Amino acid sequence: MRLHVDQRHERVLALVRERGSLRVAELAAELGVSAVTLRRDVEALAGQGRVRRLHGAVVWPGDGTTAETRARRERAAENAGAARSGAAAGVVIGMIVPTTASVFADLVRGAREAVAAQGGRLVLGVSGHVDTEDAVQAGHLLAGGAEGLLVAPSWSTGAPVDGQERWLLEREVPVVLVERAAPSGSPAAALDRVRTDHAHGAAVAVGHFAALGHRRITAVLQEGPHADRMLAGYRSAVRSLCLDDIRDAPSFPEHGDHESSVDHLVDAVRGRGVTAALVHGDEDAIVLVPRLQARGIRVPDDLALIAYDDEVAGLADVPLTAVAPPRRSVGEEAAKLLLRRLAERGSGQAPAPRQHIELLPELRIRSSCGTGSRAR
Repeated sequence: MRLHVDQRHERVLALVRERGSLRVAELAAELGVSAVTLRRDVEALAGQGRVRRLHGAVVWPGDGTTAETRARRERAAENAGAARSGAAAGVVIGMIVPTTASVFADLVRGAREAVAAQGGRLVLGVSGHVDTEDAVQAGHLLAGGAEGLLVAPSWSTGAPVDGQERWLLEREVPVVLVERAAPSGSPAAALDRVRTDHAHGAAVAVGHFAALGHRRITAVLQEGPHADRMLAGYRSAVRSLCLDDIRDAPSFPEHGDHESSVDHLVDAVRGRGVTAALVHGDEDAIVLVPRLQARGIRVPDDLALIAYDDEVAGLADVPLTAVAPPRRSVGEEAAKLLLRRLAERGSGQAPAPRQHIELLPELRIRSSCGTGSRAR
């Protein structure tokens, strides 16, 4: 079956990301398209900065090496770090995440590559979303020789409650929070942190709807660590762009409660004149599209849709426009920050001011928003 151009672009990105570099002819043969068609696809993706063209090959941005070469370099860094140059050679970094699935896989990958690039080694602890397990994993990693910690704590709201942060402050090694933050006034607010600006991501989605002429929008958001910031960004953008204020517009169904989500969207479209919706995350958005169609609401004809996460949004039957958090870059920047802290400690120099770094998501436009004005 012939792939839609958006689906073909997603396949190109997936293959290049997996392998690092592919020749245009090889990629065209694998996708079953002509070299001319594939070159057009590559030119379009290169124009968006999503791939690079290099001597007849397609290369993942920022990397002119093949996946095999990168893997060889990483193995060399892990097995012979002391032989490589740089102050971080041989350093061991511990990283604690709730799970290695889904969104955290790219965080870990980015951190591992950044540490390996400086001759160090990343070791992993997994808490299983149990907040008391974070401290247990930290103790295990430190006992095994970790000299600093990257931590995405199992804080269900994204911030600590009832002293959940206390164990972090008791560690005698540098700590960087990853995709988490303690509120102002908490002692843990003084820790270094790197996270995605999810408020900006939600606002970008609202802005795209407004640019297409949508005046009444809604959102279906998941309860979780990023919900508050996404909601804040959504509401701020609605106000700033003078869009119609739909009371109780955002819905927060339990994860997997697709019937409630469909009911909310059907009522929003038919009862409130809503023409666009932001849905967190990809899987829920993909499940909702055929269920909405069964209720007589077509995407994008009756309802423009933007997914949040962009892990599999481009693979939907109607490829979904999506907000893509820079997870790999978050892991990379967090690791680099921690390595700088370790270098400061090792040299005896005074530490630089603590940093709170936020990286901006990007909007990847596909078919699910349609085109043209939809003002009502």
